[in-house]
Amino acid sequence: MTIQSADINEKKAYTDGAVSKVTLLKTEALTLDVYYFKAGQALGYHKHPTGDQMFTVISGTGTYNMDDGKESSLAVKAGSTFVAPAGVWHDLRDGGKGDLIAQQVTKQPAGMEKR
Repeated sequence: MTIQSADINEKKAYTDGAVSKVTLLKTEALTLDVYYFKAGQALGYHKHPTGDQMFTVISGTGTYNMDDGKESSLAVKAGSTFVAPAGVWHDLRDGGKGDLIAQQVTKQPAGMEKR
């Protein structure tokens, strides 16, 4: 078996409009993606019907929002780790400086629905 590996810094990419999502590693069971946010960008509310997501903020600041019938939010910074449970609406938003980099690990297949 070959070791799968990737470097977050080598794959760094930013795009205008939508948040840049770079898949670093993927297996049949899990995927590891990194999001690179420009100032004010947001993922937009969405949910994954069949899979939890775990996020870790690598750098920068932002806000994680979740709506499971009642909205809640969490200020996030480098080192913050949080979960988006399967079937729950969630959003991650840059804090305005364009320095937010966050990685996520998601069970596969998780599906995806936008609000």
